[in-house]
Amino acid sequence: MFFFGKKHFLVDHLRNFVDIHNHILPGIDDGAETVEESLKLITGFEEFGVTHFICTPHIMNNYYDNTPNTIKQSYDKLNKALKQKSYENTTLRYSAEYLVDDNFENILQSNEYLPLNDTHLLIEMSYLQPSINFGDAVEKIKKRGIFPVFAHPERYQYLIKDSQKYQAFRKDGIKFQLNMLSLSEYYGKNVKKTAIRLLESNSYDFLGSDIHSLKQLLHLKNQLVLERKVLNKLLPLIDHTIETFY
Repeated sequence: MFFFGKKHFLVDHLRNFVDIHNHILPGIDDGAETVEESLKLITGFEEFGVTHFICTPHIMNNYYDNTPNTIKQSYDKLNKALKQKSYENTTLRYSAEYLVDDNFENILQSNEYLPLNDTHLLIEMSYLQPSINFGDAVEKIKKRGIFPVFAHPERYQYLIKDSQKYQAFRKDGIKFQLNMLSLSEYYGKNVKKTAIRLLESNSYDFLGSDIHSLKQLLHLKNQLVLERKVLNKLLPLIDHTIETFY
């Protein structure tokens, strides 16, 4: 694929990027388990110029029952360690990645949600089946003057098989967030194919790493190589993410 051209590593184009989707807060979901692991992830990101993070641990009813309080406790612990270790250039904020499940609308109703910024909220569905209440939840989010940001739409197999759903979601005002690793075959060939198709049709609004582990970070750093035409589509997405969330 690259015999007649330069290889374009994604990480070479991420300086000053704001990572709006990651699991680097320690000990509260399936991401970093300890502060030490969180620091290793942050150090790895700093090697290619990413120092701004909006941390988004999972909130899933009866699985990851995080609250604003538990998330803040983990954030405070990591932020304290950053100051002790003199990570002077690193900026952390915290939000969450919300599974639209049977408790999500209760969270909205009680105003216990943590948006990415004043106008965007990160949501997801189960990989096994679509959320029955997804449409209702989206409408309730929008009524609060907030844009729903749908995490990694390219990864849901039941959507890949029904591409018209993507168009319907976009028409309904849902923003799409692309996972960096989806542009490789890390999640499989079908995910990569769908990600590139959605990218080429200008369906994405934002980019995020969704990094959970050092293994994923190493894959991002060493193996995520893009064709020039894909990179050209991705660069405006990087800029828009920075402009919206910096």
